[in-house]
Amino acid sequence: MKRSEINAAVTSALTFLNDLKLPLPPFAHWTPDDWAAKGPEVSTIVERGLGWDVTDFGSNDFAHTGLLLLTTRNGNPANLKSGRGQLYAEKLLIVEDGQVTPLHFHWAKTEDLINRGQTPVVMRLFNATSDERLADTPVRVTTDGVERDIAPGEELTLAPGESVTMPSGIYHTFWARGGRALVTEVSNVNDDEHDNRFLDAPGRFPKIEDDETPLRLLCTDYRRYWRG
Repeated sequence: MKRSEINAAVTSALTFLNDLKLPLPPFAHWTPDDWAAKGPEVSTIVERGLGWDVTDFGSNDFAHTGLLLLTTRNGNPANLKSGRGQLYAEKLLIVEDGQVTPLHFHWAKTEDLINRGQTPVVMRLFNATSDERLADTPVRVTTDGVERDIAPGEELTLAPGESVTMPSGIYHTFWARGGRALVTEVSNVNDDEHDNRFLDAPGRFPKIEDDETPLRLLCTDYRRYWRG
């Protein structure tokens, strides 16, 4: 992705969230110069990947295959082993009309995806086989506390206010239909470096061409600007 494309996506997201009157944590507004002046007090933000995350999943076609996220809180995988500390994570996802997040599952993470408004979010779900392909068996999920079976590949539509609980090991893909949607992801500790299994996409994070200066740093940019 070009940095100019990332900057445009973040600018649009900031306007969208401001119009919704949704306040953001301070680090969502820090510029590269702000980051350069930070010390060890922000190490948790860096180590746990809080902040902006814009990806085209290696597609080079962000408009059709991509996602913008803002991770607002996250624990450490070590917390899960000890059963103590911050065992949870939260993200804001801005899903564009027809913009697909590719099929993937998580080995460890269970997540709730909650449509917070604007337009429907459409999903397709599949169980994973033992060799991590798509199974042809019904998928058992919980939507707003109600258990249900979904045929493999059947569309599951979440209207604004509705949610789904996605256990680990279930392939899922999603997109917005009819406009932009705001989605909240609530999960146990998020580990994007090691806990994503994509069926076909090249990868979780994009290769970035810096054709202009970052407006806001992505979580993968921090160590280039922050000196700790």
